[in-house]
Amino acid sequence: MKINFKNIIGLGLMLVVQFSFAQKKEKEDAIGSEVVNVVKPYSPTVSDASKIQESPVLDDEGNAKKEKINYTIFSFPVASTFTPAKGKAEGVEKEAKEKFYNNYATIGFGNYRNLNAELFVNQELGNNDYVGGMFRHFSSQGGVYNVKLDNWFYDTALDAFYGANSDNLAWNIDLGYQNLVYNWYGLPMGFGSSLSETDRNTLIGSIDSKHAYNGISLGAKMEFYNSPFKEISMKYNYFTDSFNSSENRFYVKPSLKFDVSDQSVKTDIIVDYVGGTFKKNYESTNTEAVKYGFTNVGLVPSFNIQENGWDVNLGAKLFYSIDQQGNDNKFLVYPNINVSYPVVEDLMIFYAGAEGGLEQNSYMDFVNDNPFMSPTLTIKPTDKQYDIFAGLKGKLASSVSYNIKGSYTNERNKALYKSQDYTENVVNEDYAFGNSFQVVYDDVKTVRFSGNLKADFSQNVSFGLGGTFSSYKNAMQQEAWNLPTVEINSSLDFNITPKWFAGAKVFYVGERKDMQLNSDIVYVTQPDPTTLKSYFDVNAHLGYKYNSQITGFVKLNNLANNSYQKWMNYPVQGFQVLVGANFKFDF
Repeated sequence: MKINFKNIIGLGLMLVVQFSFAQKKEKEDAIGSEVVNVVKPYSPTVSDASKIQESPVLDDEGNAKKEKINYTIFSFPVASTFTPAKGKAEGVEKEAKEKFYNNYATIGFGNYRNLNAELFVNQELGNNDYVGGMFRHFSSQGGVYNVKLDNWFYDTALDAFYGANSDNLAWNIDLGYQNLVYNWYGLPMGFGSSLSETDRNTLIGSIDSKHAYNGISLGAKMEFYNSPFKEISMKYNYFTDSFNSSENRFYVKPSLKFDVSDQSVKTDIIVDYVGGTFKKNYESTNTEAVKYGFTNVGLVPSFNIQENGWDVNLGAKLFYSIDQQGNDNKFLVYPNINVSYPVVEDLMIFYAGAEGGLEQNSYMDFVNDNPFMSPTLTIKPTDKQYDIFAGLKGKLASSVSYNIKGSYTNERNKALYKSQDYTENVVNEDYAFGNSFQVVYDDVKTVRFSGNLKADFSQNVSFGLGGTFSSYKNAMQQEAWNLPTVEINSSLDFNITPKWFAGAKVFYVGERKDMQLNSDIVYVTQPDPTTLKSYFDVNAHLGYKYNSQITGFVKLNNLANNSYQKWMNYPVQGFQVLVGANFKFDF
């Protein structure tokens, strides 16, 4: 509120005028010599003023009532000759799509006179059928440090296939041939130490360490799209070696799948036959060929339940094993249960299960694991009674996945590789000087923990890490021969530029146990098993893409130049360099 100073000033003037008027009147009324008493003039004070009982008038322009103003626009048409240009969308630059080629050829050369060659061809004959083939070869001329026998090898394979697709059926057949040539170069340490130097050199010079394997395979597979009969696969292998060993393997597996009460039911039927002969046993005491043969017939029914996030697969494996060279026929039942549940969607999935099965062993499978086997093996299937496991898998981030697992396995007649005992007799077979391996069977219980991590940091960088830790308990054998307790592997692949790429792999294998005896020696106390040292194997590669068809590469293996022993008495080649190129093409 604002005070009106005009009223205050008016009040003051009235007091002054009143005072002046009183003095003047006294003078006019004076008569003679009367005594005049002068009265003190009135001096008003603030406390004598009476409060004005009304609101002051405010003249603040801000409080004045606003006038309403009405606006009107006078419009009239204006002629224009402007014509807007047509809009044009901004173009997005697309990356050139890399052409896909159906065929490729690879060739590489390295030290130790290593040669690596591959050729793959694939051609469509029409809209529905195709034909192709693949040739692979890897060889080395030896050069392992401080080895007395030849140690070169060849590994050559040739495969051809033909297939066709239709609306209701897809099928293919394949024919393959493989030739492996290795040398039993792993003589025991101190071999021939009881002989004179001349006799030792003569004995070593008389050993023909070369042995060869040949395999022929014929396979077929059919898939049915609109039928409960989903697929059938079959395979036949014929395997032989340069010591008149031979083996036949036939495998067929039809699969059916159908729904019952909204549940998926699947049934696999398995027929697995293996049979073969070895010319001699290891001691050369047999007069007839050593024969073996097993037919395993299996039925594997299972059904799947998905409810409240749980994915449950319930089933069993029923096998009947027929020993065709003996009377050890068996009927076996195994669990086949798997469950999973997403604890935190894709971030954490819990899974568990119990599985088992009858695993058919064969001479060809043993050689693919260890090419230094003696052609005198005992072949029989492994009864994997159960494998109980549980784990967690998922993603730590959108590009990082993991899987951790723990398991307990019980196996009967588990196949273990063990070095053969030997003598230094010149009449021995070339594989009987402690330079070959046998297969022994034992009941083994295994506790195992494993985990792996995979990360794709970007389109240009990927990383992987995995490890397995195992503990074994044997029933009869002194050790779980040649089974490592620790295995770790890691890989890194990255694109340096659009043209250059590189990568590296690291393997670590822990200690293993093996044992062999010189049968000519009478031991006071039996020697302890031999501990094979753990080893690292570091490999790397570097490549350059000259264009979409030609790529050059350099591979570096065993960078640590460590002549470790994967198998007892068998050191490997040291640092290896392989330089080559890959060419993609179409016909």
